[in-house]
Amino acid sequence: MIQDTSSMDRPVETARSSRLLLYIGIAAGALLILGVILFPAIRRWMRAETSVDATGLRIATVTRGDLQRDLSVQGRVIASLHPTLFSSGPGIVSLRLKAGAQAKRGDVLATIDSKELQTSLQQARANLASIRAELERQKIVGRQTQLRSQQQVDLLSLRNEAARRALDRNQRMFGEGLSNKADLEAAQDNVRTSQMELDQAKKELDLSRETLSFDVQTREQAFLRQSSVTDDLQKRVDELTIRAPFDGMVAAVMVQDSDAVAANQPIVTIVNLSSLELEIALPEEYGGDTVIGTPATISFNGREYQGKVTAISPEVANSQVAAMVDFVEQPIGLKQNQRLTTRLVFESKKNVLKVARGSFVDAGGGRIAYVVDGQIATRRAITLGASSANEVEVLDGLQAGERIIASDTTAFGDARTVLLR
Repeated sequence: MIQDTSSMDRPVETARSSRLLLYIGIAAGALLILGVILFPAIRRWMRAETSVDATGLRIATVTRGDLQRDLSVQGRVIASLHPTLFSSGPGIVSLRLKAGAQAKRGDVLATIDSKELQTSLQQARANLASIRAELERQKIVGRQTQLRSQQQVDLLSLRNEAARRALDRNQRMFGEGLSNKADLEAAQDNVRTSQMELDQAKKELDLSRETLSFDVQTREQAFLRQSSVTDDLQKRVDELTIRAPFDGMVAAVMVQDSDAVAANQPIVTIVNLSSLELEIALPEEYGGDTVIGTPATISFNGREYQGKVTAISPEVANSQVAAMVDFVEQPIGLKQNQRLTTRLVFESKKNVLKVARGSFVDAGGGRIAYVVDGQIATRRAITLGASSANEVEVLDGLQAGERIIASDTTAFGDARTVLLR
C-alpha cells in the first residue's frame, strides 16, 4: 500500500529559470539602450536625402569682422627701362659687349656695316647738291628776267613821257595855228599807244615776278624734301652704331657676332636695374575695379612692401588685363624676371559678416550653402557680397557662429539635406 506520491516528486530548478529570465531582461535592456542611443542617428539617416564622407570636406565658421576686398596675383619683376635696340638697316653686325656686361650711357654695344645704307646716303647727298645748284641757278635766272622786264618798263615809261611832251607841243602849236589837226591827232595816238605798252609791260613784270617766285619756291620745296631724305638716311647711318641710351646692363643679345641682319631686326636689350617694377596679369572681371593708384602689397623675402598700380592695359588678352605695379620703396636684392606675390586692395569693410572663401561659392553661384548641424548639412539660400582672396562677405542667409561646407558641393546635386558620415 502506497501512502502518498512523495517518493516520486523531484525538486524544481528555480535558480536556472531565474538566470534565464535575468539574461533575457539584460538583453532587452541593452537593446533598449542601444535603440535610444542610435535613434537620433537613425532618425537623421532617414531624414537625409544623400550621404557623403565628411573626412574630405572643409568646414568653415561664419564670423564677424573686417573684410578687405582684394586680389592676389603673381607678378614678374621687370626693369622700368628695358628697351630693345634694333638695326636701322641691313648689314653685318659686330658685337662689342656680351649679355650681362655693364654699360655706360653712350657706350658702343654693336656696329652694323651696311653698304646699302651708305650707298643710299651718298646718292641722297649727290641729289641734294644737284637740287641746291638748280635752286641757285633758278634764283639767278629769276633776277636776270626781272632786270630785263624792269628795263623794258623803264624804256616804255620814258617813251610815254616823250609822247606826252610831244602832245603838249602839238597842242600849243595847234592853238597858235602853227600845226595842223592831223599832227595833233597823231601825237594823241602816240600817247595812247605808249601808255598801253607801258601798262602791258608793268603787268608782264608783275606776272614774271609771280612766275619766278613760284619756280623758286618749287625748287626750294624739292630741296627741303631731299634734305629731309638725306637727314633721315644720315640718322639711320649714325644709328648703325648702336649705343647704350643710359647706364645699365646688357640683358640679352639676339644675334651672333658677324651675323647678317635685316632692317629693324632686334639686336640687344639693355635694362636699368636701379628702377624695377612688377608686371601683373589681372583676371578680366577685375579689370574694371583696378585703376591707376590702386594700392598693392608685395611679398618679398618674408616682408611686405607697399606699391601702387601705375599703368593698365586698355585691352583684354586671353581673358586677362595687363598692369604695372611700382614700388613705393624698392627692396634690395630684386632680380629681373623674379616672381613675387602681389595683393591688390580694392575696398575695406568694417564689422561685416564673413566666411572663409571656398569652392562652394562657384558651385552654388554664391546663392547656396549647406549649413552643418551635427552630422546633417542642410541646404540654405544665401546672399554673398564683396569677396577677397581668402574671405567672402555674407549679406543674408547665415548667422555668426554657424558652420557651412566650404568645399565643392556640386556632388550634392539638389539634395536638401546631406548626412555627413
